[in-house]
Amino acid sequence: MRRFEYDITKITSEDFSRLIYFCTETGECSLEEVPDEQAKKLRDILNRKGDAGWELVQFSVGRDGIIAMWKRAKSE
Repeated sequence: MRRFEYDITKITSEDFSRLIYFCTETGECSLEEVPDEQAKKLRDILNRKGDAGWELVQFSVGRDGIIAMWKRAKSE
């Protein structure tokens, strides 16, 4: 049976000077007004974890920042 390990990345709101997140009445949520520099910073974080073998499982945005949850298969 495959076994997994998990990790959590916390990115505080101080890392983003302008991050707008909202949900519509129908429940559709999106990030808005993220400057290119900050989108690149987030992409770099995602790519570093992916290069290390981690798969993104969940990505949550809140007023205090972002939490990304990862998993990867354990070596047997």
